[in-house]
Amino acid sequence: MTAPVFVVGQLQGIGPEFVLDGPEGRHAVSVKRLRPGEDVVLTDGQGRWIEGVVKAAEGRDRLVVMDLGALHEEPVAAPRITVVQALPKGDRGELAVETMTEVGVDAIVPWAAARCITQWKGERGLKALGKWRATAREAGKQSRRVCFPEVADAATSKQVAALLAEADFAAVLHESGEEPLATAELPAEGEIVLVVGPEGGVSPEELALFRDAGARAYVLGRTVLRTSTAGTAAAALLLGRTGRWS
Repeated sequence: MTAPVFVVGQLQGIGPEFVLDGPEGRHAVSVKRLRPGEDVVLTDGQGRWIEGVVKAAEGRDRLVVMDLGALHEEPVAAPRITVVQALPKGDRGELAVETMTEVGVDAIVPWAAARCITQWKGERGLKALGKWRATAREAGKQSRRVCFPEVADAATSKQVAALLAEADFAAVLHESGEEPLATAELPAEGEIVLVVGPEGGVSPEELALFRDAGARAYVLGRTVLRTSTAGTAAAALLLGRTGRWS
């Protein structure tokens, strides 16, 4: 098993020892209960990381790490996979972000679709976005990633259309699709953008807007998945087909 991952703000110039404190130190000492001699990974969450060995645990929230190795940088993933996720009800948005992060999605765009029951407005919207970003960070650590997915600001349908127009492969999961996503021709590099609609589905006007932007409708399978699970299932399929899981 790979070593547990902890997030630090700055990796340049640290060493030969580093004190992990605050919430990350508390998690390492009080939750993970790490002890001297165990390996850890320190990352900035943007693809850079350093491996080290625990020297000592001090109190409940300080972990001293020694034998820090060289600074590594993860190669940029190709093709890059972005999921446009319509806002689900309740806490299903965090569930979608959590599982998409775990499988390896590179970016998540919250989408205020016409048929979304949930609406992000004012302070409530900022709080919800903060939860999505915190979820991506925690899921990134749990899944031992060193490059966490970017969670963008909430997008309108026109902004989603602009994103689709720039993609190397643009798809909308919708029952009107005549081709399975499993057989679509995918690029070896560049950007894949996948749209997942809300509980009420993608409206005809949105489908037309996205089609004009170059996106095609695809079906995922014979069953209908919830909006909170469709993106994860589709991303896993794409990651396998593009070779990123091989």
